[in-house]
Amino acid sequence: MYPHPFVGLLAGILAVIPAWKIVSKAGYHGAWSLLIFVPLVNIIMMYVFAFNQWPTEKLRT
Repeated sequence: MYPHPFVGLLAGILAVIPAWKIVSKAGYHGAWSLLIFVPLVNIIMMYVFAFNQWPTEKLRT
């Protein structure tokens, strides 16, 4: 358990910020990064983002 409730909130914010940037650079809406808070869905979405063709890659081809 966290020593203070704001520590958990801070950890969540620190996790979402880089995820938002990565998802945005991939060409998706940054709000998809909020799925990291949903258990099991976060693992599934990691594989979806890793193995699907990103919209930014579609523009290059």
